[in-house]
Amino acid sequence: MKRLDTYIARSVIGGTLLALLVLTGLDTLFAFIGEIDDIDGDRYGLVQALVYTALTVPRRAYELFPTCVLLGSLLSLGTLAANSELTAMRAAGLSVARIVQSVLRAGVLMLVVVVLVGELVAPASEQRAQTLRTMAHSEQLHMRAGGLWAKDGPRFLNVGAVMPDLRLLDLRIYELDDDRRLQRLMEVDTAHLEGGEWVLSGIRRSHVSADGVRSEHVAEERWPRLLAPELFSVLAVEPRQMSAATLAHYVDYLRHNNLDSAHYELAFWLRFSTPLSSLVMLLLAIPFVFGSLRTGSAGQRLFIGLLVGVGFHLLNRTLNHMGILYGLPPMLSASLPLLIFFVIAMLALRRVR
Repeated sequence: MKRLDTYIARSVIGGTLLALLVLTGLDTLFAFIGEIDDIDGDRYGLVQALVYTALTVPRRAYELFPTCVLLGSLLSLGTLAANSELTAMRAAGLSVARIVQSVLRAGVLMLVVVVLVGELVAPASEQRAQTLRTMAHSEQLHMRAGGLWAKDGPRFLNVGAVMPDLRLLDLRIYELDDDRRLQRLMEVDTAHLEGGEWVLSGIRRSHVSADGVRSEHVAEERWPRLLAPELFSVLAVEPRQMSAATLAHYVDYLRHNNLDSAHYELAFWLRFSTPLSSLVMLLLAIPFVFGSLRTGSAGQRLFIGLLVGVGFHLLNRTLNHMGILYGLPPMLSASLPLLIFFVIAMLALRRVR
């Protein structure tokens, strides 16, 4: 039995990796072609465009993974069915439930890997890609190990993170005198635009002079000028590009300040429903390979897989937006498409004999 489990798992994983390689490669190629139009002299040349596109690959693979699981499992299990290997397994005493268990074991293994990619690799890689592209087009912004740096006259700004609503986190402002010596340091928890002005909250200010350092704390200040908002807008990280931990932290911050957090809560729950949808895609593939597609061609299985994958994607996006529009709980909006397709998969599996 262990050999059969390994054989089935190897087929499913191999088919998924092949589908992932093809779809991610095509998506990346089209993205690179789009970047060619933005090439601008030596600052953002062909090499920079290639590096930028390569850094977005983990995010693209993560988003395409559920569809690739469906296509890969349809192709691999369909091939086993077409070659009568699944029939031979059942004749040897392997039940449909046991085959489903073997397939799901492979799915869980892939799920662990894709979660690690989605939480650890993709967010950091995407942020680095976005920063590289922006730095190449701007002479006012620079990225170092300590975060984003910007210069505005005698001020130097260091920003830890730029949220999608242009809220700046962990902001430090260094003010220098004419001799380029540190005169004042401000550490700010958050800064956001309100009525055309920057509102700085949680300020710790240190004044440096020949007599020593004098510190003071200020709850809030309004600044008419900090930096042009458009400089930060291109660096803002979209919710879908954040890790679950970052989203949870930001949702907690928004709730604490009585701000709308629905979009970020939805993105948080999607970080769980997206990987889990790959297991549902596996369950959906099994009735097909035991049904009318067991003697079908690879092209037919691929076409059916694309239809189901596109259908799931459209339903998922529609229900997500409707949930935001009608005020449904974000957890329900994120999980409802998954539950619908899970019920369909279980009903289809019950018909398999």
